[in-house]
Amino acid sequence: MQSERILVTGSAGQLGVELVTALKNVYGESNVIASDVREPAKNRKDELGIFEKLDVLNQIRLNEIVEKYKITQIYHLAAMLSATGEKHPKHAWHLNVQGLINVLDIAVEKKLHKIYFPSSIAVFGPTTPKDNTPQFCSMEPTTVYGISKQAGEGWCNYYFRRYGVDVRSLRYPGLIGYKSMPGGGTTDYAVDIYHKALYAKHYECFLSENTYLPMMYMDDAIKATLDLMHADASKITVRTSYNVSAMSFSPKEIARSIQKFIPEFTISYKPDFRQAIADSWPNSIDDSQARQDWNWQPHYNLDKMTEIMLANIKIGLEKGTIV
Repeated sequence: MQSERILVTGSAGQLGVELVTALKNVYGESNVIASDVREPAKNRKDELGIFEKLDVLNQIRLNEIVEKYKITQIYHLAAMLSATGEKHPKHAWHLNVQGLINVLDIAVEKKLHKIYFPSSIAVFGPTTPKDNTPQFCSMEPTTVYGISKQAGEGWCNYYFRRYGVDVRSLRYPGLIGYKSMPGGGTTDYAVDIYHKALYAKHYECFLSENTYLPMMYMDDAIKATLDLMHADASKITVRTSYNVSAMSFSPKEIARSIQKFIPEFTISYKPDFRQAIADSWPNSIDDSQARQDWNWQPHYNLDKMTEIMLANIKIGLEKGTIV
């Protein structure tokens, strides 16, 4: 694995920071190149290691970095998330789709070994079965983020079948981690609530109390990503994107979990435009295909995640390591 040279786009985001760290542990510090459209904060830049400023819509700059570092794999995380995308729909579409195509094109041109593309439960919509959503089903997403991710899955499948690009993908549920602040996603309430619980002892939720959504602790998301990317190509039967899941809960249930550790914590509800987004997504996910193909297994449940989140957010904010 040491011979691989990996570029991570969108690396300063919630997933990117932790994925870069995990990849460096596998491939070595000098073999993982972090990139983002903006320079990260100083403490975050130190954590990311080798860093290049990159707008993935700039094909010339992307090519320069791939050539400079002799890149063999790209983990393409750069995207505009659901809630932010609804405010800037045309830019979200352009960034999310054209950015991916730029990466896939360079994979063909440079004969890169592998590409990783994160998809999302946002590809599902009101006609999708809400409970235990199957791998293959009606989608009809209603957000530009979901539409762009569904299109991205199609492009991944197309480049695999037409050009032989070994591109792999996961449909992430809501991801919950303590190293970054929320980044504009509808499921980000499940990160923000822990911060507010610690320092305000109250949270006003933008979703209603019984809104169930599939969620995953960040360590499980990183594990799923690396498990997929390290699986033998012969095991990969899905070239659009795999369903993955770990748990599903509502705002009321996460509040109860927090109250086990902070009894005085309270929550209120004031649903906004993000409620309609959440209502279009599944309550729970069937990820049996991932379990069958490459032995996916999550490790974290809600209370275990809550304990870890509260402890580490407190430490991180006090030390200034959370940005």
